[in-house]
Amino acid sequence: MTNGTPPKAPEHLDGIDLKILAELQDNGRIPINELVSRVGVSRPNGLRRLRSLLRRGVIKAIRATLDEKLLGYGVMSFVSLQLETQAEPALRAFEERVAGMAGIQQCWRISGDTDYLLKCVAPDVETMREQLLRFAATPGVRTVRTYLVLGTVKDEPLPIPSGGKPDGNVIEPGES
Repeated sequence: MTNGTPPKAPEHLDGIDLKILAELQDNGRIPINELVSRVGVSRPNGLRRLRSLLRRGVIKAIRATLDEKLLGYGVMSFVSLQLETQAEPALRAFEERVAGMAGIQQCWRISGDTDYLLKCVAPDVETMREQLLRFAATPGVRTVRTYLVLGTVKDEPLPIPSGGKPDGNVIEPGES
């Protein structure tokens, strides 16, 4: 990406696929009749394309974005964790533990001085403190750093790539 412009579309996505993705990112609850009308295809073609995008994993999930505070999660934080070792068995063991921990909304394995970055929610500061103590007590964790979220400045959907195969034919990955 240069100057914030999206990358060129992968070969397996055409312009109609990109329009479908943009519409769904804008409104995941859009009725299929409205979706196909907006992208300019028939209902059967639109359904086939939507199913193909889901099957191929281009669309990972269709879900609602919820307001944490309205659901009782008054505290959000990012937590960076460094492990004692980066050996693959230690990483797998940590990831299995994290998968079962409540309050972790997302977890990424990252590079640099930190091994993992977690997005966490809690109803209050005391519960967040208990989360942090659990992280610190997790076997193999060397350091825990917490960054309390004071407010969201920007939260946008993924930029849709530009271009796409112009003829409207879907090319499955691996096809020519």
